Amino acid sequence: MKKICKRVAIAVIAVIAALALLFGGYVLYLQLQYYRIEDGLGLEIGRAQDAVLQTDVPYTAVSYNIGFGAYGPEYSFFMDTGTMLDGTPTQGVYGKAQSEESVLANTAGALEVLRTLDADLMLLQEVDYDSARSFRVDQRGLTADAFPEHAHVFGQNFHSGYLAYPFTDPHGAVNAGLQTLSRFSVSSAVRRSYPIDESFFVKFTDLDRCFTVLYLPVEDSDRQLVLIHSHMSAYDEGGTVRARQLELLCDVMEEEYLRGNYVIVGGDFNHALYGTEQAFPCEQQFPEWVKTMDDSDLPENFSFVAAEDGFDVPTCRGADIPYEKGVNYTTVVDGFLVSDNVRAEAENIDTDFAYSDHNPVLLTFELAA
Repeated sequence: MKKICKRVAIAVIAVIAALALLFGGYVLYLQLQYYRIEDGLGLEIGRAQDAVLQTDVPYTAVSYNIGFGAYGPEYSFFMDTGTMLDGTPTQGVYGKAQSEESVLANTAGALEVLRTLDADLMLLQEVDYDSARSFRVDQRGLTADAFPEHAHVFGQNFHSGYLAYPFTDPHGAVNAGLQTLSRFSVSSAVRRSYPIDESFFVKFTDLDRCFTVLYLPVEDSDRQLVLIHSHMSAYDEGGTVRARQLELLCDVMEEEYLRGNYVIVGGDFNHALYGTEQAFPCEQQFPEWVKTMDDSDLPENFSFVAAEDGFDVPTCRGADIPYEKGVNYTTVVDGFLVSDNVRAEAENIDTDFAYSDHNPVLLTFELAA
């Protein structure tokens, strides 16, 4: 009996040692894979255009987080959590898209929405290439090829080694970023690195947040349109990292404005904007992740462009459960802010979250002479 117990004990110790070795090796692998892209990196401008912006002429821009093609109405994401009104906790299921076919279908649907809007400038977030979570579908190429009359600029804001979590549906290795498309000339573009939470495990899941800065010439003017494309952190307990990110963004905005430029900032702010945090009835409790942002958080001479239908059409749904209108928590986290030398109005486009957990936002603007 003692011999049997001894053998069992040795076997258990061997299994524990093997698991510890495996875990340690995996952590070492993630650490060796980890790096941050340098701040101030110049970006390539693909398919450069010749047309130049003019003052006092109306143009359009759209921001759309396409959610790496995963978020059809039936989709829930493992990092999203929530609570129903009756106190029942909820958590998403999937670590990657459900299939390659679903990624292609959702990407095609989002592109069709964008074709219908026919915007001069397009700001697209969570655009994947060579990523396990999106079955290697090249959304970077698909979005550029879909609009052959637009220049394209890509800024990478997520790159990781193989993420083995969740164990039932691993997220895998990821390459993703911000795709900006412009019908007009872009003279230069630069990638700015946001501060992130660099605590040990969190940094592997929230790297490498950034915003891109594109400079568009304006005809017969020394001024330029500075188009800033941003995607802030989402899973940030307490909102401290997002506060540091906002500080950097505001510094860049203000600096460009003081140079005499026009400034437009668009994208996914991952904050409830201009008082929409509880604007939409639902069957879920108010989420802990929701932080707010309005004009009081911005430098002087800047303001958010509140959509005309901003309290009727949300732009983001909770992905802790599949989508059902009136059940999921929804709010407005996507949109634009502008400097006071830009006249602008906005509209939230209601797709009923058919192809993403976000709806697009359409901006109509003029550069004041």
